[in-house]
Amino acid sequence: MPLEMVTQREMEKVFATTDALGIHREQVVVPLGPRNPGRVRKRPDGKFEIVLDAADPDAFLAALGEALKPLL
Repeated sequence: MPLEMVTQREMEKVFATTDALGIHREQVVVPLGPRNPGRVRKRPDGKFEIVLDAADPDAFLAALGEALKPLL
């Protein structure tokens, strides 16, 4: 079943990953509406935008750390 809205469960997983990479929580932006496909990018203001994948959020979250590393 596709993810319709980012919940506390997903946010905890996002923050577990970003915390482990030393990214301050105020530097992370997670829109509440997931998309297909999801994406990770560094915005012009220096913040990390993480748009969860609606179709497979668990796989997206599992790969999040590797997606963020090149942006550090």
